[in-house]
Amino acid sequence: MEGFPLCGWTMPPDQPPIHVLRPGLFTTIQDVGRYGYQRFGVSVSGAMDCWALMVGNRLLGNPDEAAGLEITIQGPELLFQQSLTLAITGADLSPTSNGCTLPMWTVVAMPAGSRLQFGMRRQGARAYITIAGGIDGPLILGSRSTHVHSGLGSLGGRALKKGDHLKVGPGGTASAQYVGRALPQSHRPHYLTSPTVRVVPGPQADRFTKEALHVLAGSPYRVTSESDRMGYRLRGVELRHRTSADIVSDAVTFGTIQVPADRQPILLMADC
Repeated sequence: MEGFPLCGWTMPPDQPPIHVLRPGLFTTIQDVGRYGYQRFGVSVSGAMDCWALMVGNRLLGNPDEAAGLEITIQGPELLFQQSLTLAITGADLSPTSNGCTLPMWTVVAMPAGSRLQFGMRRQGARAYITIAGGIDGPLILGSRSTHVHSGLGSLGGRALKKGDHLKVGPGGTASAQYVGRALPQSHRPHYLTSPTVRVVPGPQADRFTKEALHVLAGSPYRVTSESDRMGYRLRGVELRHRTSADIVSDAVTFGTIQVPADRQPILLMADC
């Protein structure tokens, strides 16, 4: 696929190669997270779909922990000011380059001057752009992941905004050999609109009635608009406690289900 080079223009050697023309709904720099600091109140953060991020990195020959861009629902528009290779994994948000459809789960070349855009969401909620060499930025507590609520991570701990420039780590040029490399169709996930989630009883299971546990396992719950990377607030049949919902603070992790006094479950996510 041919791009549209910027005629007569060469990028200064210190100019970051990716320019953000539009940030999308909520696009952040994420890697696999920062571990070992939860006891100090620091969230692990990292990609909401680490598997999709790591697949993109492996297709490009990056280390698993290389940082990429996590896109939520509506994608950004990016201008590539030098030739790079990338892979787009996770949700299908109709990626295109200069009007041509880009394949998902596949390494593609982005010539200097080309633009990456996204259109209609086909399936899934979060997509990942992994770049050969990884998105560069300061390591904070061992990670480049963005945690907006505390302001930790690259770009000052915030989401992308118009006019940002993104740097790329070393090794980006060596990945040209991987162009066309793709995850087989049989291994690609299909993101359902109504998935079934496996539940394992936790250490406070005895604080709920037996009926509540059956209800949780057998009833549909809807993700509400109050959800974010910290947790998905669910709405459905109430889950009754045996006594009070109040307990001494306890350790939680990605995937823990909390049930506060309103008896509606909260599924904790990456920023919990």
